[in-house]
Amino acid sequence: MQATDTAAEEGEQGTRRFRAKRDAILAAAAEAINEQSAKGMTFADVARRVGLNTTSVTYYFKRKEDLAAAAFEHTLDYLLVMIDAAMESATPEARVERYLALNMARLARVQRGEERQMAGLSDLRAMEEPVRGRLMAGWREVFRRARGLWGPGGSRVANDQNGARAHVLLENTFWLPVWLNRYEPDQYPRVEARLMDVFRHGIAGPGMEWAPDLIDLPHDDAVPGRESFLLAATRLINELGYRGASVQRIASELNVTKGSFYHHLDAKDDLVIACYKRSFDAITHAQRQADERGGTQWQRLTDTIATLIDVQFSELGPLLRTTALSGLPPGVRQAMVDRSNGIARRYAGTMADGIAEGTIRAVDPLIAAQALMAFQNAAFDMRKWAWSMNRPRAIELYASTLMFGMFDDRAIS
Repeated sequence: MQATDTAAEEGEQGTRRFRAKRDAILAAAAEAINEQSAKGMTFADVARRVGLNTTSVTYYFKRKEDLAAAAFEHTLDYLLVMIDAAMESATPEARVERYLALNMARLARVQRGEERQMAGLSDLRAMEEPVRGRLMAGWREVFRRARGLWGPGGSRVANDQNGARAHVLLENTFWLPVWLNRYEPDQYPRVEARLMDVFRHGIAGPGMEWAPDLIDLPHDDAVPGRESFLLAATRLINELGYRGASVQRIASELNVTKGSFYHHLDAKDDLVIACYKRSFDAITHAQRQADERGGTQWQRLTDTIATLIDVQFSELGPLLRTTALSGLPPGVRQAMVDRSNGIARRYAGTMADGIAEGTIRAVDPLIAAQALMAFQNAAFDMRKWAWSMNRPRAIELYASTLMFGMFDDRAIS
């Protein structure tokens, strides 16, 4: 009996060691995916991060694709656990507040070195079948449960509204790690409270209404075919990530040869930079044009936001998502982040002036600007949702999540 007990104890210890090492490998893979994308991740890099050799990693995961899939599944499972915990609260507002708190607590643990970052989900669609189908089913379940934070819905329009709310909530929590490092850890509770204030009450000042006037954006046709080339590349990079959207795939999308690619651009990094420049220029043009029109700061903000969401929902072409940053050379990535931050600061300036003017609530402009960046950036993923309804209606429903708050039903009344 004693020998049997000893063998069982040794077996349990072996199992714990196996799980601990496997968890360490998954955490290292998540870091590599966030920096280099799933396709850019290598066994050698993951092994280096955990102090193992490559052979040791392959003992746990036979193929790189298996490791990436396991890292994504860990993220999806973690999200479900947090959503289920939030669902224990009694009201939609309390559930959203709880979900945000759980995310902030997790990021605080990451900052203290007590937990490692989760793998971002931007590369899910770039995975090969049948893994892709399994992961996308997991993501749809996350989205379905997140939508349930607002209750069962019922009517089609209520479900549409709650779907927009769930999407904006999830994308904002995914965006948090990008900008939260600008705050000291002891400021995290304040950041959480100010972000929840935007979720709860929105940005609009008393009596403000949704009546945007869309802005005409310029189209760059200086080089024949270049605009269509950049649009096709932007769509594919948004869907498949930087490494998932190969040169061959982009060329095939346009039914041209790879040689045509190099006629327009010298290298793939140049392509992503050109796509970002096109997108950032469009956003900046909308902001500037809104200022030149004049009017209240609220009007300027809503004109800009509505115009850019309209672009994201358009069948003609979206703005490039910041998820494409994964896999870019560090110097290029930082330049793109700096340009994004400049756009966010301009939003913050508009809101600061609007607060003084009385047309915008007394929000924290810097935090509210990051919330706007997240939902503007992620609107591309809701284009099929938007195509099921009248375009202005879709824009209003989506924008209401932050303009008037996630619990205001005026857009569906």
